[in-house]
Amino acid sequence: MSQEVHSCLALVKIALTTLGMADYRVRVGLRDPDSNKYTGSKENWDKAEAACRDAAKTLGVPFAEEPGEAAFYGPKIDFIVRDVIGREWQLGTVQIDYNLPVRFDLTYIGADNAAHRPVMIHRAPFGSMERFCGVLIEHFGGDFPLWLAPEQVRLLPISDKVMDYAKATFDQLLAADLRVTLDTHSDKLGAKIRRAELDKVPYVLVLGQKEAEALSASVRSRAKGDEGVHPVAELLARFKQEVATRALPEKKVVAAAPAQPKTN
Repeated sequence: MSQEVHSCLALVKIALTTLGMADYRVRVGLRDPDSNKYTGSKENWDKAEAACRDAAKTLGVPFAEEPGEAAFYGPKIDFIVRDVIGREWQLGTVQIDYNLPVRFDLTYIGADNAAHRPVMIHRAPFGSMERFCGVLIEHFGGDFPLWLAPEQVRLLPISDKVMDYAKATFDQLLAADLRVTLDTHSDKLGAKIRRAELDKVPYVLVLGQKEAEALSASVRSRAKGDEGVHPVAELLARFKQEVATRALPEKKVVAAAPAQPKTN
C-alpha cells in the first residue's frame, strides 16, 4: 500500500512540475476529533492518518497537518497551489481509505490463497478538472507552451503566388502531428500577424517567394518575436523537440527601475 501511495503522490508532483506550477504547499487533512461526521473505527482512522503522515514525509517539501480537512471516509494529502494573483486552490489529492472497503465488504484473495481486506486509495492528480483548467489558463495567461497550445503553428502566406508552397508546408507540419493552421484570408500581412498575436499562437511562419525558393520560413515566436528566416526542416526538428521535452515558455525578465535618490 505504501508504494502505491508514493506512486500516486509522485504522479501529482510530475503533473505540477511539468506545467511549471511550483508554488504550492502540501496539506495533510486529518479528522476533527470533536466531530461526528466521520465513518469507521478509530483504529482504522489511526492507521490511515499514520500512513498519510509517512507518505507526506517522502515528498521532500514542508507539509502541515490540518484537523477537520479529512473526507468523511478517510484522511488525505492535498496539494494547495497558489495562482498568479496569490489565491490558493486545492488541486491534486490522494486519500487513504480503510473504511469504505469495510462498508462495501470488499475482499481479495492474496498470494497465501486467503481472503484479505483491501485498502482503498482515492486518487485525483488534477483535482477538479474544471478548477484545474481555470488555474492553468491563468497560470500561463492563455499563453500556452507549444506542446499544450490548441493551435501550435500558423502559416501566413504573403500572397497567392506562394499558396502551393504554403499548402505543402502545412501538410509537412500536419504529418508531424503538429496542430497547424493556414491563414488564407486576403488581409494585409500586418493584420494577419496581429491576429495571430491576439490568438497567442506560439509560432507564426511567414511565407514569401524567397522563403519558398529556399524551403524556409520567416519565424515569429511568442517568446522572442521576430527570429529571422530558418529552413522549415530545422523548424520542424525544433518543434518536435519542444513537444517531446514539454518545454515551458521562457520567462521575460523585466529590468528593475533604478532607485530614485532621496530628497530632503
